[in-house]
Amino acid sequence: MAYEELQRMVDGSSRIVFFGGAGVSTESGIPDFRSVDGLYHQKYDYPPETILSHTFFMKKPEAFFKFYRDKMLPLDAKPNKAHLKLAEWEKAGKLLAVVTQNIDGLHQAAGSKKVYELHGSVHRNYCMKCGKFFPPEYIRDSREEIPVCGCGGRIKPDVVLYEEGLDNDVISGAVNAISKADLLIIAGTSLTVYPAAGLVRYFRGNHLVLINRDATPMDSQCDLVIHDKVGEVLGSLA
Repeated sequence: MAYEELQRMVDGSSRIVFFGGAGVSTESGIPDFRSVDGLYHQKYDYPPETILSHTFFMKKPEAFFKFYRDKMLPLDAKPNKAHLKLAEWEKAGKLLAVVTQNIDGLHQAAGSKKVYELHGSVHRNYCMKCGKFFPPEYIRDSREEIPVCGCGGRIKPDVVLYEEGLDNDVISGAVNAISKADLLIIAGTSLTVYPAAGLVRYFRGNHLVLINRDATPMDSQCDLVIHDKVGEVLGSLA
């Protein structure tokens, strides 16, 4: 019944916006953060929240890049049914934009064009000294513990670490898309990471849908809630 209701909402909408988190990519083999088997429940010398902070990156870059290479560079991952369905909707003119908390680039790999990456992307890396850009393979394959540019500057992934602010242009684009949507689908996110989670308050459209394996603080505010895998749900739709 829930799948059929979602299909009716999709069929009756022409300005869909998708707001996704880590749960969108778990079916591509990328671990999320807060579930039982997520990164935050694994054992490291430092908590992942500490490792993925600006302070840690500056003070202990060797440990940062060891974790980053091990857990944050799933370059062999492929788009799943959710990514592919969203790209299909965009091509058909039904989807305005994807707003994502993910940094894996799988939406673009599936063919999506209008993607607002709230937390940046592993596919962009730059020298902190001269600004030169590098592909993610450069960091993955570097023989140095700390990847450096030819000019001697340290290379930083273009991802938003804890203690860093979100990009204003990305935020304004996401807010604009959400405010114009007639259907907002929130999926694969616990809605506990701010300021990203706060963007959903700009939605003024007809239907608010939430697809997530676990319950979230917003379940009671949605028109439709489906506790299932995001790829399985979207993959079942026309």
